[in-house]
Amino acid sequence: MTGGWSPDVLGEPYAARTLALRPDAEGEVVATLVRRGAPASRRAVLYVHGFVDYFFQTHLADAWAARGYDFYALDLRKYGRSLLPHQTPNLCLSLEEYDEELDAAARVVREEDGHDVLVVMAHSTGGLVVPLWVDRRPGPVDALVLNSPWFDLNAGLLQRTVGTRVLDVVGALDPRRRVATLPSVYGRGLHASTGGSWDYDLAWKPLDGFPVLAGWLRAVRRGHARLACGLAVDCPVLVCASTLSGPADRWSDLLTRADCVLDVEHMAARATRLGPRVTVVRVEGGIHDLALSPEPARRRFLDEVFRWASAYVPG
Repeated sequence: MTGGWSPDVLGEPYAARTLALRPDAEGEVVATLVRRGAPASRRAVLYVHGFVDYFFQTHLADAWAARGYDFYALDLRKYGRSLLPHQTPNLCLSLEEYDEELDAAARVVREEDGHDVLVVMAHSTGGLVVPLWVDRRPGPVDALVLNSPWFDLNAGLLQRTVGTRVLDVVGALDPRRRVATLPSVYGRGLHASTGGSWDYDLAWKPLDGFPVLAGWLRAVRRGHARLACGLAVDCPVLVCASTLSGPADRWSDLLTRADCVLDVEHMAARATRLGPRVTVVRVEGGIHDLALSPEPARRRFLDEVFRWASAYVPG
C-alpha cells in the first residue's frame, strides 16, 4: 500500500510518504501523505486541500503542533505531490474515488503512528469530499473542521438546476470535455509574484487554475446532491466561512476581505445537513481559504478553530 517516509519538498521537519492506489483508466495512481515531524502526541490532525490546490500552509501545521497535535496533510490523487506526468490534473469521475486514500491515510495515522484521536480539517472541495467519506465510513474520525467548504455551485438557479441535469449527461459521455475555466483573480491575489503574501508551487497551484472538466464537475454536483439530502456524520463538525462573498471574475477591494470563490450563504445554509452536531462560525474579513486571510482575520479564524477544538475534541 505505501512506501516509507522520505524528505518532503517543504524541507525539515516535513516528510512525505507515497500511498500506492489502484490504477485507473489513465494508469498508475498515487496519493501523498505529509507529516510534520515524528509522532509525539496521541492526537493528530489530517489536512485535506481543495481544487487546484495542495498542502503548503506550514503556518497552519505549526499552529496545530503548538497546541499538542501531530500534523498530517494528504495530497489527493492527481493533485500536488501526487500528480504524475501521464495524468489529467485533478480529474476524478466520482468523489468516492478519494475514499481509498482517505482510508489509507487514516490507517497510517491511527494504526501505524499510534494516534487515538483524529481530527480532519478540510478546505473547499476537500470540505465536500471529507464529510461524504465520513458519512460512508463512520468511526475513524473524532472531529471535522471545514474551512469554506464547497456545498453548492456558485451560480444562478438555471445553472444549478437545468445546467446540472445537462452536465450529468455530458459528464458521463465525455468526461474530459472542458466546461469552464477558473478566473485568475483569486490566485493572483494570493501569490507573492503577483502582489499576494504567499509562495507556493505554481505548477501544482497555477494562477489560472486547471480546466474544469465535465466528468469532475459532474462528480462534484452529485456530491452536492447527496449532501442536500442530508448526511449522518457521527462526530462534531465545525464549519467556518467568511461573513461576505465577493465577485470571482474581477479585481475588487473585496478580494482581501471576502470569499471571492464560493457563496458563503450556501455554506451556512447547508451546514445543518451534515449531521446532528454542527457549529457554524463566520469570520469577518476572511477570504476563501481562511487560513490564508490577511490579519486579523487569519488569527480570528485560528482562534475560533482552537477554541472549538478545546471543547469538542477528546483530550
